[in-house]
Amino acid sequence: MIFVPGVAMAEPDGGNNRYDRWARTSGTVLAGWYNPKTGLYDTTNWWNAANAFNAEIDLSRQQRLDIGARHAAITYDRNIEGGFFNSYYDDEGWWALAWINAYDLTKDKRYLATARSVFGDMTTGWDDVCGGGIWWNKERNYKNAIPNELFISVAARLAARTKGAASKEYLDWAVRGWKWFEASGMINSAGLVNDGLDDSCANNGRPTWTYNQGVILGALTDLAALTRDPELLRTAHRIANAAITTIVYPNGILREPCEPDVCGADGPQFKGVFMRNLGYLNAHSPRPQYADFIRLNATSIWENNRNSANQVGLIWTGPFDSADAARQSSAQDALNAAAAL
Repeated sequence: MIFVPGVAMAEPDGGNNRYDRWARTSGTVLAGWYNPKTGLYDTTNWWNAANAFNAEIDLSRQQRLDIGARHAAITYDRNIEGGFFNSYYDDEGWWALAWINAYDLTKDKRYLATARSVFGDMTTGWDDVCGGGIWWNKERNYKNAIPNELFISVAARLAARTKGAASKEYLDWAVRGWKWFEASGMINSAGLVNDGLDDSCANNGRPTWTYNQGVILGALTDLAALTRDPELLRTAHRIANAAITTIVYPNGILREPCEPDVCGADGPQFKGVFMRNLGYLNAHSPRPQYADFIRLNATSIWENNRNSANQVGLIWTGPFDSADAARQSSAQDALNAAAAL
């Protein structure tokens, strides 16, 4: 049993009690990086902040905490002037998903309106180069997986939360985005998603980052619910099973392709995105191997990759390396997923 300073422990430590406690304790640490003056998280970047915010919202929903709603109001007020737009369509997608999640938690219509506005800007990134899809950024120099996965996911979630012609338009975008993505060649023969396309519009063979395996799981889960197409879930399961058996250490712990290097400012965020979306797929189309994988990783994070202040590092097998909001929020996603089982 792991004893966490300042957290009451129940005896015996059965069921999901420990994952609930770990998630709450980690969430307290993550909240320490939240800066109410900016509405963002110190030690990390703009797109990472959207994911940290998303993790806090999930924690708040699961544990019936008020921190998600409080931070949503602050983050909105501090940043709405910029509309949550920037030069990168993937950054916009992260914020759109976060605001949809905030809307689900609070039912504040401003948040859904923000997500809709952001998605409207994302659609301007679509053109016929490589047969369709949106660009990574507004300079239009790379078509890759993550913005397009986010595009499908945001469109599907907006379709489920709107009515009439608006809902149909979002669904049409989600279906169009998926048909293009499926035909693009970015899903390789092993069932994993490579990073993007080269100048000839072929799979560029770049790393199979964990978040590229993750976002598509959530997108396909939502799209399957809207269309009742079972093939979408079959594809999601193929990608999920490939990821949990391939992009791992020998002991089954999720491994980012950049590890054991530091993975820069972006890489530490990726694994949490995968775990969040694997948990989402499992909630709607459960498989025992997913629950086992989620619990295995959450346990390793807490037992092998945590310092005395309950901060969590990059490599989930351990040892702890350093702390920041990206590392903590990535682990938070895994702990949330375990607590939700």
